[in-house]
Amino acid sequence: MGLGGWDFGQGLVTFSRSGYVERMRIAVDARELFGQPTGVGRYLAALLAEWGALPEVRAHELTLYGPTLPGSARPIGQVPPSQPLNWRLVAGSGGTLWEQVRLPMALRRDRPDVLFAPAYTAPIISGVPLVLTIHDLSFLTHPEWFRPRERLRRRWVTRMAAASAALVLTDTESSKREIVRLLGLSSDRVRAIPLGIRRPTGGGAANGVVRPGAAERLEREPLILFAGSVFNRRRVPDLIRAFAMLSTSHPEARLAIAGDNRTYPFEDLAACAAEAGVADRVSIHDYVPDEVLDALYRRAAAFAFLSEYEGFGLPPLEALSSGVPILVLDTEVAREVYGDAAVYVRPGDVKGIAEGLSGLLGDAGLRASLLDRAAGVLARFSWERTARETLSALESAAGRR
Repeated sequence: MGLGGWDFGQGLVTFSRSGYVERMRIAVDARELFGQPTGVGRYLAALLAEWGALPEVRAHELTLYGPTLPGSARPIGQVPPSQPLNWRLVAGSGGTLWEQVRLPMALRRDRPDVLFAPAYTAPIISGVPLVLTIHDLSFLTHPEWFRPRERLRRRWVTRMAAASAALVLTDTESSKREIVRLLGLSSDRVRAIPLGIRRPTGGGAANGVVRPGAAERLEREPLILFAGSVFNRRRVPDLIRAFAMLSTSHPEARLAIAGDNRTYPFEDLAACAAEAGVADRVSIHDYVPDEVLDALYRRAAAFAFLSEYEGFGLPPLEALSSGVPILVLDTEVAREVYGDAAVYVRPGDVKGIAEGLSGLLGDAGLRASLLDRAAGVLARFSWERTARETLSALESAAGRR
């Protein structure tokens, strides 16, 4: 059922930057727009917002498929209200049965030209050319981080969906190499399309980057921030222990942790802070809306993201965009994404983490140097570019180029 619509053109062929493109009907698995937005939900919402502003999208018809969750409404707030959308609500909860049975039934009735699945899994048999985004393969490389049922579901469905997909998208060249190697796909069937950056509001940014002037430094609190879902791979207990070491030389410092605790096996962060003797200096927040997160970015003097495995890693880029210098673990993906605009530390080196954070809090020259380099790093990432390249992949998969 249609619930609003985009102002699409009426012609069968239109001209875009990339040439003449035949009109196509794009189906989008939009389950990630329901409930509180996670990283994949933000990814899809950003794509939809950009597609709504691109003239070439008017060549196509786009429909979002979502489940009918009892007592729940789709979160319109994740997509700018100026962008009306076509919705097709399909009975079910949005789980595996919905994905593998009910969604394919709806697709066979509607007969779109291509299906875009932004979140690792998709119908294995749908009769529609599939473009699948796989952000990372953590469920293969680190199965110990997943509950058995989720681990088995992802391993099976993602592998089968990727094998049937016309194209697989991912966020970095590092992830592309891993997908080609572990899923056995040919390189030409996998495209690396970097993500864009959500520009935090109210930070006095110019072109998305806050320059580290003296006034800006004076306004910052001695606050260290971690933001993002809390997974085991992000080593938040190591951050708490490093902060405890740091607090002996920086008694005024505080640590804020903002994000849902989705660890498995479960990590009790409050107990970790109490054991380290810094419970009164560590604040732990569950999911926070963007306006609260932006306020934390404006207050923080340093951002720590100790992830040993990511497909991309957006929060440090958001921090840089707010004028907050970052400390990250030294990984292949981190080097690809953050370049020379970060302090890098070795996994498990708690003392090194504490020393790196001490430098970010106390060394004005280091902070200024990192934020100056941030301009070049941030310039490489744009949601407009992500949207255009993703649309191009959909057109290629549907044979509409």
